[in-house]
This record gives sequence, C-alpha cells and structure tokens, in this order.
Amino acid sequence: MTPVNPTSHEESNVVSVVDYIRGNIREYGMLIALVAIMVFFQFYTGGILFRPVNLTNLVLQNSFIVIMALGMLLVIVAGHIDLSVGSIVAFVGALAAIFTVSWGMNFWLAALLCLAIGGVIGAAQGYFIAYHRIPSFIVTLAGMLVFRGLTLTVLGGKNIGPFPKEFQIISTGFLPGDMVDIFGVPTQITSLVLSVILPVILFYLAWRRRKVNESHGIDVEPMGFFIAQNVIVSLAIVALGYLLSTYRGLPNVLVVMLVLIAAYAFVTRRTTIGRRIYAMGGNEKATKLSGINTERLSFFTFVNMGVLAGLAGMIVALRLNSATPKAGVGFELDVIAACFIGGASASGGVGKITGAVIGAFIMGVMNNGMSIVGLGIDFQQMVKGLVLLAAVFFDVYNKNKG
Repeated sequence: MTPVNPTSHEESNVVSVVDYIRGNIREYGMLIALVAIMVFFQFYTGGILFRPVNLTNLVLQNSFIVIMALGMLLVIVAGHIDLSVGSIVAFVGALAAIFTVSWGMNFWLAALLCLAIGGVIGAAQGYFIAYHRIPSFIVTLAGMLVFRGLTLTVLGGKNIGPFPKEFQIISTGFLPGDMVDIFGVPTQITSLVLSVILPVILFYLAWRRRKVNESHGIDVEPMGFFIAQNVIVSLAIVALGYLLSTYRGLPNVLVVMLVLIAAYAFVTRRTTIGRRIYAMGGNEKATKLSGINTERLSFFTFVNMGVLAGLAGMIVALRLNSATPKAGVGFELDVIAACFIGGASASGGVGKITGAVIGAFIMGVMNNGMSIVGLGIDFQQMVKGLVLLAAVFFDVYNKNKG
C-alpha cells in the first residue's frame, strides 16, 4: 500500500522566498524603486520630502493622476489607449466653472452633471472604437484635439473662478477632527485612528487572499516572509498617516482615492467583468469565441475612463480654484506612463491596480523631488522619459528571458 504523504495541502504550495520574488519581480522591483527614489530625494533635499506639509502637497498634486491611472489601466489591459484624458480634464473643469460660478448651480448637481458628461464623452469615443473598429489611438487623438478646442471655446480664452467654498472641500478639504498632543506634537486624532485601522484591514484581506490561494493550489510565499512584508507595509502606512496627521490630517481627496483603489482592485481581482477584460486583452478572438461580448467590454472601459477623467477634471479645477484653458496639458502622458511603469503591457492583458498606483507615485515623487531641488521642467521631462523607457525595457527583457 502506498504511504500517504504527510505534507499538508497548505505546505505543498508554499514556495521559497527567492522563487516567489522571482515570480513577482515586476511588482517588487517597482516598489523597491519607489522606496529608493523617496529615500534619495529625502536626503538630497535635506529632509524636505518627508515633511508633513510636503507630503500633503504630494498627495494633492498626484491624486488626480492616480485616479485616472485606475481607468487607464483597464483601457490598456483591454488592448487600447486613451490620449484624450488631459483634454477631458480641462473641458469638464471648464463646465464645472460654468455651472457653479457663472450659473450659480448647486455644486452637488454640478458634480453629478460633470461626471455624467465625462461618461458621455467616454461613451462617444468607445462607440467608434468598439463598434466601428476604429483604432483607439486615432479616435482619442481626435478627442484630444476636439475637447481642447471646446475648452477654449467654453472659457472664451480666459480663466473662470473662484469656486464656491463648499465645492472646494472635495479637492482641498481635510477630514474633520480635534487636534490632541501626541509625543508633544499636535495631531489630528481622526486621521491618526484611520491610519491605524487601514493596515489592520489590509492585513486581514491579505491573509484571506493567501488562504484562498492555498485552497486553489496557487503558490504562496513562506509565512515568515508574508508576515514580514505586511508588517513593513503597515508600519509605512502608520508612519505616513502620523506625519499627515501632524499637519492638517488626511485630505478628502486621499480618502476618495483610497476608496477608488479598493473598488477597482476588487473589480479586477474578484469580479467576472474584471476577468473578462483581462481575457479580452490577452486574446480578443478567443474571448469572443467563448461567447463574451468584447465590443461591450471595450465600450464600458472607455465610459469608465471618461467618468474618472471627469472626476479628475473637477479635482484639478477646484484645487486651482479656477478653470483655465491650459489645464490638463500633458496629463495623458503622465497617466499612461504611470500604467506602463507600474507593469502594464502595451500588448494588453497584463497589469495590476497596485502597479498603476505605484507607477503614479513614482512619477509624482520624481516631479516633487526634482522641483524641490530646482531642476528645470526640460530636465524633468527627460528624466521621466528615461524612467519610462527603462521600465518598459525591464518588462520586455524579463518576458524574453522567461
């Protein structure tokens, strides 16, 4: 009689740390790169980067890039591209100013209208791409030109503002809460408590995901490595939350961004539509032959992108407290670069929400750090271009090596 293998099912799919890191080299590589860039600029700027006021500005300056990167990732995973998001940001911001400043519309109604208009713009572009098979590059390039022109027309070539104070809270406000002395430093208690609760939630979700992977026979990291990496992430979150709490607390836009990241991570990992988008990007013909409506999937990815670009348009305009004809210039490049730096594949079917977020913050930290040390915009653009090229080269090299 053949003896039964005493090794438990849980232990049978636990791989070594080296093998696990090798299998997730892109994610760990980008995270290490982000940490290295932050440490470098922390020392090079004389400690300015991690000051609470600068961290707050870093969040406010890059929140809209992160938000749009969530939508752009789905577009890229589906095998498309969207060059119009910067112009949509400007156009929706201009409409928000017209609605609230010129017409005196209630800001909640104006916000809903702006999101709806963003969705309609995405639907119009998605219709031509999905149902008429016109390349997304051409359609969204046309959209970039059209909506930039419409922005100039709506604004009449001038700025419109300021926005109502209640409306600005979305972009420039902070969570309410009392300030208490902690270690002799005034600290906003609400933000600090949330910064402690968030790592606990993330640890629970990571633990549950690990158990699900084990039950399906998917390779998981050793328990010691799992605990160590989650402890490091938790400490980093608490430290960041504490620093933000010592200034004015957590910005409202950060809360919006975190909620969206959680929602899109769930959609891409746990829902049927998320899995179908990845399948379509990997092999559209096979996905269509399996009975999935690929046209509708492509259409909805652009509707989603339009809504997020509309939200970003309001955030940008409210942060500037004015709608300007030049708003959103070059944003599409930063958003697309964030996705590719974060591991998205130009051929579709590959990419993670966490990767896009890390890529966006790599771009943001570089922008912030280079601005602090006084580097010109020309040099900043060259550095960002080289980083993008290096990230894509690293991805292609690993694929060819594999």
